Amino acid sequence: MTDDRTGLRGEQLLLRYGRTAVVHGVSVALTPGRVTALVGPNGSGKSTLLRALARLHKVDEGRVLVGERELSLLHAREFAREVTLFSQSRPSPQGLTVAEVVAFGRHPYRRGFAGLTAEDRRLIEHAMAVTGVQDMAERAAGELSGGEMQRVWLAACLAQDTAVVLLDEPTNHLDLRYQVETLDLVRDLAEEHGVAVGIVLHDLDHAARVADELVLMSAGRIHAAGDPAVVLTSENVSAVYELPVEIGADPRNGHLRIDPVGRYTARGRRALPAPSPIREDQT
Repeated sequence: MTDDRTGLRGEQLLLRYGRTAVVHGVSVALTPGRVTALVGPNGSGKSTLLRALARLHKVDEGRVLVGERELSLLHAREFAREVTLFSQSRPSPQGLTVAEVVAFGRHPYRRGFAGLTAEDRRLIEHAMAVTGVQDMAERAAGELSGGEMQRVWLAACLAQDTAVVLLDEPTNHLDLRYQVETLDLVRDLAEEHGVAVGIVLHDLDHAARVADELVLMSAGRIHAAGDPAVVLTSENVSAVYELPVEIGADPRNGHLRIDPVGRYTARGRRALPAPSPIREDQT
């Protein structure tokens, strides 16, 4: 990782699938030492935006800058030393141990068929330790559960040791303990290591707790951006998700409490009956 921490930003990005625009003129900046969370309903464009920042989706208009360098001018290996992406869709490798999978993260730094250096091994060990996979280092990766494999791939991303980390739904498939530990790890990356973190989350409670800045997207545009307490209002969230949502502060710790209002309005209460169809003799 570079000593002068590098940020990442997209400026006026227009992104398409075929001829259909899915992100419309969006600008976002990931700053060293801060966590920026992208949230919004399915189809809002948040994951596509993250993929464009990771140079995995074509930018039709606008530009992406790594520090002050334009993304299109960076060689793939140079980019991989600055930015890593934890994506939702990753294979379950066959014939490899957990330690060998985590070692993939050091590939951008290796020359030809050279073996791992002492620094490589140190970073691999550290990444496995902080993600809780150290005890399974010699296990076959193909035998792991979905949640275990999720943590192994996260360890590989951390072993890459970049100044910018992009995470697409990193808490998916994880139980409660590892959800909390993953979010703590995200905060550690920003606060202790000065990393610029961009993270896509569906869980608004998670986003409110982990983010310094929150970007709420709707239909490929930014609906609101800023401090989570300012962005996550009942008005904003209800409008974007098209669902009544009540938001307040937990009196015990000050954390935001986000309560969608569905037909089940209280524990143990029966669902409200669906409206009866109107018969012709009632019109």
